[in-house]
Amino acid sequence: MNTTKLYGKMYLQMLLGGATTLSENVERLNDLNVFPVADGDTGTNMYRTMQGGLMEATTEDSDSIGKVSKAFAKGILLSARGNSGVILSQIFTGINEILKYFDKATPIQLADAYRKGIEKAYSAVQNPTEGTILTVFRESTEYAANIMNENSTIEDFFELHIREARRSLERTKELLPVLAEADVVDSGAAGYLAVAEGMYKALTGELIPEEFQPAQAETTPAINIDSFTRDSVLEFGYCTEFLIRLTTAKVDPDTFNVQTVINDLNTLGGESIVAYKQDDIVKVHVHTFTPGLILAKMQEYGEFLTVKVENMSVGHSESEKQKDKKKKRKKFSVVSVSTGDGISALFTDMGVDRIISGGQTQNPSTEEFIEAFSDCSSEHIIVLPNNKNIILAAKQAGKIYTDAQVHVVETKNLAEGYCALAVINPGFTDMQVLTDSALRAAKDVQSIEVTKAIRNATIDGVNVKKDDYMAIGAGKVQSTAPTAEEAVLKALDSLDTDLAEIITLFAGKNVTADKRAALTEKLEEIYDECEIVVYEGGQEVYDYYVAVE
Repeated sequence: MNTTKLYGKMYLQMLLGGATTLSENVERLNDLNVFPVADGDTGTNMYRTMQGGLMEATTEDSDSIGKVSKAFAKGILLSARGNSGVILSQIFTGINEILKYFDKATPIQLADAYRKGIEKAYSAVQNPTEGTILTVFRESTEYAANIMNENSTIEDFFELHIREARRSLERTKELLPVLAEADVVDSGAAGYLAVAEGMYKALTGELIPEEFQPAQAETTPAINIDSFTRDSVLEFGYCTEFLIRLTTAKVDPDTFNVQTVINDLNTLGGESIVAYKQDDIVKVHVHTFTPGLILAKMQEYGEFLTVKVENMSVGHSESEKQKDKKKKRKKFSVVSVSTGDGISALFTDMGVDRIISGGQTQNPSTEEFIEAFSDCSSEHIIVLPNNKNIILAAKQAGKIYTDAQVHVVETKNLAEGYCALAVINPGFTDMQVLTDSALRAAKDVQSIEVTKAIRNATIDGVNVKKDDYMAIGAGKVQSTAPTAEEAVLKALDSLDTDLAEIITLFAGKNVTADKRAALTEKLEEIYDECEIVVYEGGQEVYDYYVAVE
């Protein structure tokens, strides 16, 4: 085939092909983990990110590449999860910034769009690391784009793009020595290559993607309409959600500022407001006693695509906690990612307003953060991601959310989150001082994560044997041992504990009471000048999280 013009329906087939090939490689990508730990989730994150884009794109019944691209970019941005998923979403968001203006794209226009993808992806990362998905996408795009000319085809672009991506992927080992030592390539980069290969196979007809099947919608819980009778008084108002497409007959969709919507909602007495704009669509969530007034006002800007209005007194989707929430906005709320029932309960007791269930192997999406923010009626929101692979999604959500100022404290594990939370005092009014204090507390803690090795490996010169327990701290293997408890003791022995005052342990789901008690007794004996605090964390994968303060 010699495709010189790429239309929307073919582009959609290519995106489906990319997702199909990615899905076939999910487990392989998850296993491309530097540390031999059963917590790899890059493939899962990238595939679920692609799914979100396809959920939107497959509803766009158009052969315009611009319309399909805009729909895909909208969905992939909100569904992004994990660092590689967020970067992938930014790649396609950048591509869309060029494609959205065309009904059909030439090879040169496609190359320009991919160049824009480089710019967008790099801008999303504060300190870009070379040897990752960023490098592979950049090098393969620049290589292919520089060769494009008036006689080139879409197939030419992808052939060149993929050829260089394969070479660049192998070079990731040269750029990141830790990959060479573990004898793996970068998992996010490998995931992107799978997407590109799937898109090319769909373009050439080598792959016929199956029709996209959206995830099964959750069953709407039964409601008790008798809970609101003829004698009831509307106490909580209506949870009102809608999508509105801005129309050129009413406004300029390209320059329309979503702050206009937020100002209107505030003027009309709306609460728990979430409003964000993606291209010409505005998504709104608001609590109001007068949904009719709000809907009438919003129709001044466009036309509704979907509308949902629920009486919160009848017990639809809003929790009792949400219903009882004071209407007065708080100075700040805390949103924290957590895994394990014990840790989540502890964090709630320490003042977290909204827990997002997640962590390693279960990274929350950008939209999950936005939904959590909307549950907090606050001027400021402090976010504790508690995982280095979740920070980008939290930041992306913070950029989209406009009803509060979002402060992401870059906590990279639950021990850091615990220590940051300990200094977040509700009496503070200076948010900069508060978040700076939380970040310092997180960085000052010495943290250890203990888990079982799933394969033999050599990491930072340490030989790790399958089924041994590793203690990982500061991004390195601190110790290995036949048992989790021995690994904890060896790791603590290697740390600087001379000035330590508190050692906190979070025991995982698989740790027995006897083992936990024996380890506690041993720690109290060795570190008799430290306070030893032990919690039943209930987390999966990691037998122990340890914080040394």
